[in-house]
Amino acid sequence: MDLKGFDRPGSPTAGETRSVKVMIAGGFGTGKTTMVRSVSDIKPLTTEETLTQASAGVDHLIGVADKTETTVSLDFGKISLNDTLMLYLFGTPGQERFWFLWNGLFKGALGAVVLVDTRRLASSFRAIEEMERQRVPFVIALNVFPDSRHHPVEEIRDALDIPPHTPVVAFDARDRAASRDVLVTLIRHLKDRSAAALEPR
Repeated sequence: MDLKGFDRPGSPTAGETRSVKVMIAGGFGTGKTTMVRSVSDIKPLTTEETLTQASAGVDHLIGVADKTETTVSLDFGKISLNDTLMLYLFGTPGQERFWFLWNGLFKGALGAVVLVDTRRLASSFRAIEEMERQRVPFVIALNVFPDSRHHPVEEIRDALDIPPHTPVVAFDARDRAASRDVLVTLIRHLKDRSAAALEPR
């Protein structure tokens, strides 16, 4: 896998390691924390708190009634894709009441993975809109839950109104190799874009 030189022209300096900030976004309960935990080379930093009665009527648990914890700030992990490329992963909170944190989290991000639960497509509409608003290049990762019905990728693309140039892939957020493949897909997507679009904001 040749990912050298994807973020700026020219060859990397010998021994140079490039660090890239990547967002892991999506709606409430789509598997963001699970993905960061499964793929990170280090023990990830998570800010999960137990859901309490105080969240009743605030957090929408339709489709995720068994969920007992929620991210209240961010998740953080990192992974080396090769000897010269390090990804720093920042997982966003999914609930609407924590969306005000997103603007700060996205500062300096080169790209994003938007997780989608195919049982609850509407839960990720806001995340997709935010990528487009902030002009952050992204890929769609369909997290396949045990009780998910099979849907062709192109059917999901149409339902989410995702343009043809944006990759849409299915994966299992619990699986390290599958999660890593999603990140590789994102980096290749970034590499395919123009050099101007690849500069960190």
